[in-house]
Amino acid sequence: MGKPIYFEEHLTRAEKLEVRKNRQNLSIGILKELMPMENRVALVPASVAYLVGNNHKVVVQSGAGTNSNFTDLEYGEAGAEIVASHEEVYKCDVILKVAPPTLEEIDNFHSDQILISPLQIPLINSEYINKLQQKKVTALAMEYMKDDDGSFPLVRIMGEMAGISAVLTAANLLTATSGGTGVLLGGISGVPPAKVVILGGGVVAEYAVRSALGLGASVFVFDNNIYKLMRIQARVGQRLYTSSINPTHLGQALSDADVVIGAVHSKAGRTPLIVTEEMVAAMKTGSVIIDVSIDQGGCFATSRVTSHKEPTFEKYGVIHYCVPNIASNVPRTASVAISNMITPILAKAGSAGRIENVLLSHINLRNGVYTYKGRLTNQYLSDRFGIKYTDLDLLITSTL
Repeated sequence: MGKPIYFEEHLTRAEKLEVRKNRQNLSIGILKELMPMENRVALVPASVAYLVGNNHKVVVQSGAGTNSNFTDLEYGEAGAEIVASHEEVYKCDVILKVAPPTLEEIDNFHSDQILISPLQIPLINSEYINKLQQKKVTALAMEYMKDDDGSFPLVRIMGEMAGISAVLTAANLLTATSGGTGVLLGGISGVPPAKVVILGGGVVAEYAVRSALGLGASVFVFDNNIYKLMRIQARVGQRLYTSSINPTHLGQALSDADVVIGAVHSKAGRTPLIVTEEMVAAMKTGSVIIDVSIDQGGCFATSRVTSHKEPTFEKYGVIHYCVPNIASNVPRTASVAISNMITPILAKAGSAGRIENVLLSHINLRNGVYTYKGRLTNQYLSDRFGIKYTDLDLLITSTL
């Protein structure tokens, strides 16, 4: 007799599929900044919520966002893990900072960790590079990272703020109470306006021009790139006095300038020295120099790094303002801007599995790498400090 047929054997059976758990892509650490008067934070709560929603882990040291008016509660509600000690933050894969780490902070890094921060060339030395090498850290400089169109996104957004801030700062330093000539930056009826000389034709210069013209100042722009000078005139919508950086013409313009703003950016390494010490000595007593380029070494021979605590010094009777983190004076706006730039990079790194894959597929992002797993990959820093340089492309392809 044949095998009996059961009804259940003819029922449709549910297919069993493997259920994959969401994996956590990256752990990202946000430290409380130790640099005096550094008020910015690398990620704001809105960006943290986005990254946590994409399966990243974000660890924030308590108080990291306080000076930018972001509370621990806001970070916690966005999904961040709030920790009291910096040791917990240093356990993360990626460390984000808005100021270069101190030598003491580098001691806390571990092998194969990723650091994303500004480089600020005047503040580092060979010991800084050597320590990063010893720790085998992959370090990316925010100001040298490029966007897909070849532009420098952090430089642009910080440049917009720096250009506006430079003019407003200069207007304040010109007042008698600040030791200036007592000249009002903007012109009034029957009184000639202040003369503002701007070196460079990039983003900082554009926004400085807009602000100075808006206040009624007389503006002179110098740059060796004629296309940039044409672009500024087109964007501000009016004719300006423009010139290539000819020492004779520049010296004449500086001699009776009330304000000189250095807005020169170098694509790699130090900015060139455009204004000599003799030119500064020939300027009017009480005139003002704002060296926005100081984070890359400065474009004035008399410049030296200052801070928001003591932002100015005087040389040859000229007031110098050389604060590298000028945008830190408006920390909430600056923090949102930095966070907007960093967040897509971290999202790409997470979806790609590791940072090497992102660097391999994004040649413009590679421009920001200056140490890779303990190897110096920036030729300018190699020449400056006499440290062996290795091509980044060779290093990345050899580790894949």
